[in-house]
Amino acid sequence: MTQAQEATAPTREGFDEITILWISEGMSCDGDTVSMTASAQPAIEDVVNGRIPGLPKVNLHNKVLSPAVGGEQFLAPFRAAARGELDPFILVIEGSIPNENINGDGYWTSFGNDPETGEPMTLNQWIDMLAPRAWAVVAAGTCATYGGIHAMAGNPTGCMGLADYLGWDFRSAGALPIVNVPGCPIQPENFMETLTWVLYHAAGSAPPPPLDSMLRPQWLFGKTVHEGCDRGAYYEQADFAKDYNSPKCQVKVGCWGPVVNCNVPKRGWMGGLGGCPNVGGICIACTMPGFPDKFMPFMDQPPGGSLSTMMIKPYGAAIRRLRALTNRTANREPKWHHNRDVLTSGYDPRYRP
Repeated sequence: MTQAQEATAPTREGFDEITILWISEGMSCDGDTVSMTASAQPAIEDVVNGRIPGLPKVNLHNKVLSPAVGGEQFLAPFRAAARGELDPFILVIEGSIPNENINGDGYWTSFGNDPETGEPMTLNQWIDMLAPRAWAVVAAGTCATYGGIHAMAGNPTGCMGLADYLGWDFRSAGALPIVNVPGCPIQPENFMETLTWVLYHAAGSAPPPPLDSMLRPQWLFGKTVHEGCDRGAYYEQADFAKDYNSPKCQVKVGCWGPVVNCNVPKRGWMGGLGGCPNVGGICIACTMPGFPDKFMPFMDQPPGGSLSTMMIKPYGAAIRRLRALTNRTANREPKWHHNRDVLTSGYDPRYRP
């Protein structure tokens, strides 16, 4: 929705209670769930325990965080939702979606068994049953959003992102597009902040979250890594790292930060600390739709890096020298700071006779 549409959108009554059905049986490592538990602003515990003012009561079903013993006890709310007996709910998908049309006589990934046949139920079957009924659909992590590692060239599973599977024009029962929160894994606060916005919208107290053309939250992924990187000034001064022990700009040693939409350098990873370039790591573009294929080999200088660093070299060298000169001047005290018996600061009150 545009800002004008949001301003004129009719108000509606929200929900007092909502369920989150989180399926991590896509092609994944469960790393997004694990990463999400590190969030503190807000913490998933605070959301589930009702400590966030204005949110509906949240019932979370995630296999890593569930108190259920597993099996049919854990699957019960998912089966109820598929029958249309659980409403409203938010469907969270973690992991890339395999192409079950090319699985031969088997299946790529499953989530429980069909009660009638005893055969494994594929992730795709669950998405087909749940996504149209879900009030909102959220893709957690780069695998779920754009396919990620499992969808790279040469993979045998035909993996894809959730929007590739459902269609980029998909709308949930709550009239929302898929909400993509990429990252390998997700940055904890990025995901929880987005989920909280969706929950406030479910409560009727917030507009839909603003998304970009790739269905990412605009306020989180609207800027590049480079724009928030504390090494960015070194790039401007054409002062580049030659190895990974240097605090300088890492474009020449493989960093894709100037063209990657991600806020990790500004936000950090846990408690505001960490984040790839902040701790000496290069940005390998894990939040981007073309990851990993378009950014490999990871440790090689990006193709555009050669041209940009060459063009900025004369400008950066001149600026670096001029700033060093000004820095030396700025590091000197004014000449009238002395203990002699004459005032030399230029003080000259003209009102005195």
